[in-house]
Amino acid sequence: MEFLPLFFDLKNRAVLIVGGGDVALRKARLLHKAGANITVISPEINQALQDLALNTQGKALIKAYSSDTLAGYTLVVAATDNRAVNKQVSEDAKQNNVPVNVVDHPELCSFIFPAIVDRSPIIAAVSSGGSSPVLARILRAKLETVLPATYGRLATLAEKYRNQVKARFEHINQRRGFWESILQGPVSELVFAGKEIEAEDLLKSELSGANIPKRELGEVYLVGAGPGDPDLLTFKSLRLMQQADVVIYDRLVSEPILNLCRRDAQMIYVGKARSDHAVPQEGINQLLVKHAKAGHRVLRLKGGDPFIFGRGGEEIEELAEAGVPFQVVPGITAAAGCSSYSGIPLTHRDYAQSVRFVTGHLKNNSANLPWAELVHPNQTIVFYMGLMGLPIICEQLIKHGMSAATPIALVQKGTTPQQKVVIASLDTMVEELKNNPVSAPTLIIVGEVVTLHDKLKWFNPSSTLPIE
Repeated sequence: MEFLPLFFDLKNRAVLIVGGGDVALRKARLLHKAGANITVISPEINQALQDLALNTQGKALIKAYSSDTLAGYTLVVAATDNRAVNKQVSEDAKQNNVPVNVVDHPELCSFIFPAIVDRSPIIAAVSSGGSSPVLARILRAKLETVLPATYGRLATLAEKYRNQVKARFEHINQRRGFWESILQGPVSELVFAGKEIEAEDLLKSELSGANIPKRELGEVYLVGAGPGDPDLLTFKSLRLMQQADVVIYDRLVSEPILNLCRRDAQMIYVGKARSDHAVPQEGINQLLVKHAKAGHRVLRLKGGDPFIFGRGGEEIEELAEAGVPFQVVPGITAAAGCSSYSGIPLTHRDYAQSVRFVTGHLKNNSANLPWAELVHPNQTIVFYMGLMGLPIICEQLIKHGMSAATPIALVQKGTTPQQKVVIASLDTMVEELKNNPVSAPTLIIVGEVVTLHDKLKWFNPSSTLPIE
């Protein structure tokens, strides 16, 4: 994160703008809208900027900037076309611990102006950290289309009754439940329809009614986070991630996906690696029940799909027995994500008419899989969690009749910027990994479809910047 998003209260605060042209005028209008008292200083100041400053209890100082000008200001903006002056303003401000913005020079700034969607009192701000202001404006335009102006009026209505709601409901979960029913229900629809009087009447009726949302029993959302790329999440996943009070997540859930969860949610890591379980499965089941029975909305976030080698079925069995309500949101399983991003179709009418998903996590190095069933013509086999058992997998497939020349692919951290694909055959892959190692998590794909990788690969991880 290059810049921390903050919102300044500039009402009746003294702000200095160094510069007298059109750029300075644009910044002055924005700062005036935020309630600042503006002083403009420049050897030349255009008339519109002078008028704005003088008509809003500000000042227009027609002279050159000097370091002693800075005293007494809450914030300063440099908007000149003279780099030396801009640099001097920046240095002076930083020395005096005054936030400074130098237009179009992010390296000289201690804060930057975002692209703003104004639905006062709701404000949405988008920033590229100065790397691409045009892109920030494009994203702002997209937000403009999905945030109706009426959200501001809805927020104003909520603010009006905030103290009454706080007095009415003792517990925070009750207040949260009440506001969610108001802001996502009939009251909000009336506001959006322009019927604000009716909306307020309905809110007062709900507030004085007997149906107090207790939320004594919460709910669990079992959500598949997919193989790593946050763009592969479903809309429903994102919505539930944003409203969960508690997030219980696995090792395979990527950081960019975790960053999409509600910022104030309680985050609980229960990841599992080979011979290293942060929390045993039974402990995870009990955690889900415990937090749901405390009235929380619990997000159980699992890599891939929760019902494909994710033990999701075991978890909701426990919830059902405990009488805890739950819902399940499928995710893109690792097989689908990794194969797609590596250009290896799992089925193809010329190569494979069926696909089989198998767990490659072998207990005590025992080969207790139905190997004879796996060795089948025109079938793709996908092994999950099979990196440590790879030598046994290759050996047993060959032993049970699969050609040693059968192509095999290992996909490391598929769909992410760290994706790596290693191609070999059953009899050479173990040796190949000695010279070209991979790290978990990996997915193993065995079958003739692997030969299509070179032709169909489209995702280039080296051209993808890591998401921070």
